[in-house]
Formats: sequence, structure tokens, C-alpha cells
Amino acid sequence: MNEGSGAPAPRVGQRIKDARERAGLSRPVLAGLIGMSAEWLKRVENGRIQTPRLEMLAQIADALGMSDVAELTGNGFAVPVSVYAGPRHAALGAVQAALTDYRITPAAKPPNIEYLGLQLANAWRVRHSSSDHRTQLGALLPSLIRDAQQAARTTEGEQRRDARRVLAGVYALTDFYVAYQPSPELVWMVADRSLTEGQEADDPYATAGGAWAMVQALRDSGRWEEAIALADDAAGQLAPYMENAPDDWRGMVGALEAEIAYVWARRGRHGEAWARWERAEQIARQLGPGYRHVQSSFSLPVIKAHAVTLGVELRHPGEALRHAEAFEPGDIASVPRRSRHLIEVARAYHERDERVASWAMLSQSARAAIETIRYNGYAREMLVDLRSRPPTGLASDVTALCEQVGIAA
Repeated sequence: MNEGSGAPAPRVGQRIKDARERAGLSRPVLAGLIGMSAEWLKRVENGRIQTPRLEMLAQIADALGMSDVAELTGNGFAVPVSVYAGPRHAALGAVQAALTDYRITPAAKPPNIEYLGLQLANAWRVRHSSSDHRTQLGALLPSLIRDAQQAARTTEGEQRRDARRVLAGVYALTDFYVAYQPSPELVWMVADRSLTEGQEADDPYATAGGAWAMVQALRDSGRWEEAIALADDAAGQLAPYMENAPDDWRGMVGALEAEIAYVWARRGRHGEAWARWERAEQIARQLGPGYRHVQSSFSLPVIKAHAVTLGVELRHPGEALRHAEAFEPGDIASVPRRSRHLIEVARAYHERDERVASWAMLSQSARAAIETIRYNGYAREMLVDLRSRPPTGLASDVTALCEQVGIAA
């Protein structure tokens, strides 16, 4: 019976299932194409979890060979898949080529490991201080990846352990570059390699850094139990050292606790999310107002920003905004992280349909770091919605930002 006959329209999950079966794809195959778990897809199709956001629907539609998300939503309005697909950064090919450079012939002169460590530290500073952080990293990473890989392959003994520590950090940094681009396999590659290199170096801290990146990949693919288990395991490996540990070791434990809180919030588990956030917040307070973890940006201001995200993910926008009002975005030292926080505040306003406020936060986010908002699916989704129903007097401004972010008309 068709939709015009008076029968209820199929829900989105059923539309996805029908389209998948018409395309001859099994549930595990489609889930793999979009970087999610088969169990997550099953829950979506059966209506056991909420309808995916438009960014994910666009990925599903693309995997199913559709050109219009409306084929899944059934709302009758054309929603081109390309609107929600983040752009491919110009340097992605060069970074990918470096990651897949498998030459094993030793260099005439092995790279200097101490110098590589200094280059990595400088690259982290560039990443946190630049509004065009992807472009800056895109210029630095290809040679840094190749040199660090070469050092790990050609040195021996304690030098090789040092090289592996550096390489684990290079992969952790690369994770920030490849995220939210149209090559999800690279996200898994660099997270796995960072974790593996830390383990090969027999370094619990470097291993935890790789685990932190992998936890985010697992979370965003709907593999929530695995994400929590890995984060708990990585934090547990650091626990014996905590009494006399360097600040960054404690900061990494705090960052892992914050990620667990995020996963629980994504699952809609209010009590568990806030319990883990409180553990992370206690660590941030112990480390003090001047501390910031270089990889995760874990710090007092960022743990406050995490509280905003928890409120948004738990669908409590009022709670999110109360946390947002408790500190200034400028307190977040990392420019990309500040921009992301402003997007999260915009999400809270958007959930309340406060369109002017949502627009103001997105505009601030763009001014802080345009290359954060350009690759953020939530921001792109909100901008498309704002363009369809612009706040009074802001239609041209919304259109201009859409163009700046790369959302075609």
C-alpha cells in the first residue's frame, strides 16, 4: 500500500532496511561501508534507537547508491547527499601516500630521533594554534610520517623504542588530520598503528594515547561496549604509576575518563555519563588551571566543554547551556577545540530551535577555526537547516557562511 492510501508512511529504519535489501547488501556489508557496527544498523532498522542524523543518513544513502537523502527520510524534499559530505582536503592524498609507503630499504642515514621528537612537538603546537590547522598539518605530515616510519624500521635496541614512541605520537597527530574526511579507513589505520607502536615500545603512556584515538573511532561507529572496555583497560594500565606519574600520564587518564563519559552519553545513559565526567573533572582540578594535555587538550576548560557535549548528547539542551554559561570559550587554549566547543553550544541552541543563537555560535566557530566547522557534520547539518529557514535578517549571512564552509547551494 502506498503512502497516499492513508496507511502510515514507513519509518526511516524500515526504509533503510528495504533499500538495503533491494541493493542486495547484507547488514554487515552496509554497516562496514559506513564505518558502523552491524548491531548498530540492526537497531536503526528495527527502530530501537533514534533516527540517525542527516550526516549519517547521507553516508547510508551514498553507500546504497542514492543521490537524495529524501529517499530514506520520505519527506518529499530533495536533500542532495553531497551537502553533508565533508570536503576532501587537498593534502589528503599526500598524507595517505606517506601512510602507505611500505618501503623497507634502510635510508643512507637513519633519521635523527631526537630531532623527529622536536618536529612532532612543533606540529602539535601548530595544530592547536592555527585556524587553518588541517592545511598546516597537511604540509607537515607527509615528511614527518615517512621519517618517523623510517626511524622505527631502521634503528635497533633502545633507539628503536624511542623511535616507536615518536611514531606512535605522529600517528596520534595524524588522526586529527584524517578525521571527518571521506576516507574513514585512514582513521582506523592511524588509530590502530598508534596503539600498536605504543605497545611495541612497551610504553603504557604511548599505548594509552593510541587507545584514546581508537576509543573515538569505536564510539563513532556505534561499538560502544568496546570503546568503554578499551578506555578502561588503557587507564588501568596507567593506574600503577599514578602516585608518582608525570602530569601528562594523569592527564591521559582524565582524557580517557572523559571519553567514557561521552560514550555513555551517546548511549543515553545519564547517570553513568555524569559519574565518569565527575571522575575526569576531579583529575582536571588536581592538575590545576594551568595544565593542558597536548594530544587530547584535557584541561579544566575542556572538561567544562565536555559537560556541554554531554548535555547535548543526552538531549538536555538546557543543561548543556547552563554549563556553557559557566566559562568563556576563550579559556580553551586550543583554537580547533574552541571552535568545536562553539559548535556544541550551537547544537544545544538548535535543539531548542533558537535559531539566532545557533547562528551566532556557528559564526563564532568559523571565526575561531574555519577548518573545524568546514569538516564538522553537525555544523554542516545545522547550516543547511538554517539556510532553509534563516533567522530574520540573516539569510544572506547564512548563505555566505554556507559558501565559505563549502556547502553548495
